[in-house]
Amino acid sequence: MVRLLTFSFRLPEPLSFVTVGALDILDVLLVSYIIYRVFHLMKGTRAMQMLFGILVLILMSVLAKLYRLPGTSWIIDSIRTVWVVAFVILFQPEIRNGLTQLGRNRFLGIFLGADARSIEQAAEACRALAKKGAGAIIVFEKNDGLKNYIDSGVEIGARVSSQLLVTLFSTEGPLHDGAVIIRGDTILAAGCTLPISPDQSLTADYGMRHRAAVGLSEETDAVVAVVSEERQSFSLARYGKLHQIKDIMELKARLHKALHAKSDKKDQAPA
Repeated sequence: MVRLLTFSFRLPEPLSFVTVGALDILDVLLVSYIIYRVFHLMKGTRAMQMLFGILVLILMSVLAKLYRLPGTSWIIDSIRTVWVVAFVILFQPEIRNGLTQLGRNRFLGIFLGADARSIEQAAEACRALAKKGAGAIIVFEKNDGLKNYIDSGVEIGARVSSQLLVTLFSTEGPLHDGAVIIRGDTILAAGCTLPISPDQSLTADYGMRHRAAVGLSEETDAVVAVVSEERQSFSLARYGKLHQIKDIMELKARLHKALHAKSDKKDQAPA
């Protein structure tokens, strides 16, 4: 292991004076991954515009120093001392969400495991809702933060249960037209508004619930289960694709596979 970390090689001419070691490669990979995760978490949020604003200020600072612009340099130097505090204040929700996502990263999921109970409860709710002719759209959050969509609904903060999900999607209730968002074993919010997919390949057979499910899966890595109110059928949206589900067993199997949750094999059907 020590040999591997101390390994190094020289680049071709005219960069032969540069020595690249294993730790240098590891450093570049880690920095690249951090930058990728930051942009991935901020994608589709207001923080992305604020981040570009900060990058513009940094670029102006470099140009001011390069072209010796004393007035611009003085203004930027004056606000530089509060940049760190401003960064923390502006990006507080994203920083908190990013740390939460890091703790639930798919690599750490090997040790933490996904919540199989939530899948079972959600699938049973889908079965009950289809039987009574009610529609539903249930979102399972993965690595991408869904804060903007959570804020569009009503905060719930309750443990996932099939009875609660059936109640939330009952046509008599005020939240049945929106989506429910689940994180782990918790229903975060209900009545949430999701983006509608502009994909013209979706036929007229699919209603607004299906288009909203596909729309969210196009913008994030969330997994979305849909119950059709008209056909009493199940669908699953993932990575911008809508998959028809033949029965509740297939729905459970696909959810377990998509969310990397462990389940008893007897409860699963081939995905």
